[in-house]
Amino acid sequence: MKLSAELKALQARVGYEFSDPRHLVRAVTHASMSTPTRSDNQRLEFLGDRVLGLVMAEALLAADTRATEGQLAPRFNALVRKETCADVARQIDLGAAMKLGRSEMLSGGRRKMALLGDAMEAVIAAVYLDGGFDAAKALVLRLWGKRIDKVEDDARDAKTSLQEWAQARGQKPPVYDQISRSGPDHAPVFVIEVRLDSGQNARAEAGSKRQAEHAAAKALLDSLTEG
Repeated sequence: MKLSAELKALQARVGYEFSDPRHLVRAVTHASMSTPTRSDNQRLEFLGDRVLGLVMAEALLAADTRATEGQLAPRFNALVRKETCADVARQIDLGAAMKLGRSEMLSGGRRKMALLGDAMEAVIAAVYLDGGFDAAKALVLRLWGKRIDKVEDDARDAKTSLQEWAQARGQKPPVYDQISRSGPDHAPVFVIEVRLDSGQNARAEAGSKRQAEHAAAKALLDSLTEG
């Protein structure tokens, strides 16, 4: 099977050459494009999530031999959560290669956090099936890179951190508003806006209100820190 120019470019960005290109094709195929003869990436997403978890657990144990389980758990969660997977997917422009149905394309599926995160996990599984655990581990460590080194900064819950930031400056707790909800019941997309008394705000989208609130809080925190 030959890869399209688009998938060859993605393969180069990923930094792994597939022996069986069908694994990569399946990894970038969303459920909206599945047919009786074309498999989607949902099963790969399930597998990739577990492979990613094992790689990160090993990496965290090696990075800090004195850390307790209570210290490791939030670091682990920060590295494997859907938002982080989506950030990595954007880093390699995975959205540009995703195979989506018309409705998903029209609704901005290539930019949706949930779809990008799922596809990133599917790519990890594709590499695992094609080249084994060592190949998948090398891929994850390369793509996650500095995120692993600075995970302590990201491990705290963003909503809690934002509330503490506001209270330390005499402001009321942040307010979260649902701007919109779209998509089918089995795959909803929520857009949440968070605002401070000062008027500063940020928006984010995710497959659940909780994830969208967390992503919005993190986006606002990042902008406040940069400022």
